[in-house]
Order: sequence, then C-alpha cells, then structure tokens
Amino acid sequence: MSIRDGKDYLYLIWKDDITRRQYIVGQLSKNGHYEFQYTGEVEEAIKAGFTPLVPFEDMKKVYTNEELFPVFSSRLPDKKRKDINRILQKYGLEEYDAYKLLKMSGAKLPIDSLQFIDPILDFDSGFERKFYMAGVRHYLGCDGEECAKAIEVTRGDEVFLEREPENKYDSNAIKIISAQKYLLGYLPRYYSSAFTRLMDERRKISCHVCDVDKSKCCSECIMLMVKVF
Repeated sequence: MSIRDGKDYLYLIWKDDITRRQYIVGQLSKNGHYEFQYTGEVEEAIKAGFTPLVPFEDMKKVYTNEELFPVFSSRLPDKKRKDINRILQKYGLEEYDAYKLLKMSGAKLPIDSLQFIDPILDFDSGFERKFYMAGVRHYLGCDGEECAKAIEVTRGDEVFLEREPENKYDSNAIKIISAQKYLLGYLPRYYSSAFTRLMDERRKISCHVCDVDKSKCCSECIMLMVKVF
C-alpha cells in the first residue's frame, strides 16, 4: 500500500486556503533512515501560494537524516505528556513510534495547511483507508453553517463511489453518492487517481461512513472507511 522498493512512504499535502484544493507537495520515506524531497505538484502549489519549508529550501535536493526530521516530529504530541497513552490508543499504537504516529494522525496543526497522508502505492493487495470526505459544505445543503439543514448522514451508512471524468478541476474526480442517490461530497483529490485505477480494474470496493462529527470544521465532518479487496 504505502511501501515501494523497500521504503515506507508518506505524502505531504498542502491545502490552498482560498480554493481548498489539496496538492501533494512532498514525500517522506523511511528505510533505516529518513528521506524527504519535494514532488511534481509542488510547482503548482507554489504558484497557488505554497512556501517551501525552511529546513528544505533546495527544491531539487533529497534530504536525509538518521532520525525523523525535527520539523515533522515537532508536529507530534510530546511522548512525555501525561495523556500520551490515551493518544496512542486512539491511533491503535501500543508504544510511541514517531513515524507511525505521523502516519496515523496526519500531524495536522491549526497553524498551517499541511498534513501527511498514507499513499496508495501497492495495487496488488487489498487494503483499507480512513479519510475525511471533501467538499461537504457544498453538497450537504448546510453551506458550512446550518448543520441542522444538512442532508442526514449517519455512522454506518453505506455510500458509493462514482467517477466524474468531465470534472473541470480533476479528470480523476470521484463523487461520494448516498444510497438515496444524493451527492454528498468527493473523494480527496490526493486519492482520486489511485481509485480511478482501481475502479478501471473493477476491483471490489466498499465504502461506509465511520464517523460524523458536526462540532468540527466541515473538512473533518464526515469520515469514511474504504476497503479494497
């Protein structure tokens, strides 16, 4: 899934605060040591307002380090926190592992528009992913403010993936459709090309709502669980 050529990968995502578009701007890998480099979408992201990270100013360089780069480990909760065991339990970890915690939590902070995601690189095996539905505010009928007026979505609901190749923003766009045929939102853009390939291969895919929390911002309102067989 996220392992290729013996390396375990994470992708760094940057979201444009104005357009809400998400760009894959870098990749972090682990195989005895850590490597970070910028990826193909970073040039587009820079044009949209992304600023390269201070420790990684050379856009062409592959950075290496024996330990997780401090700029990334600093995004994680301190292992000395009194509630660290509760945090680890939340992400299914038995002990503190910075890289695994980075992968499971995404290390998203309120001070910027960055987060890590677990990419799909191995298409031969089955896997599962949890992620938040994109574009919720535009399609649930709530305009991001009036949650009571939104289309009702509850935990356990089965939803369905439907391609939208005519989408002018992403030819790989994939809609999330309810059992009642309502458009609820979209698959996050960073997964759309991978799932387009899986759908072209006619792989069996199941998708369910695994959490609904309207107390959070719209981008973290509805979490999906997708399983590929």
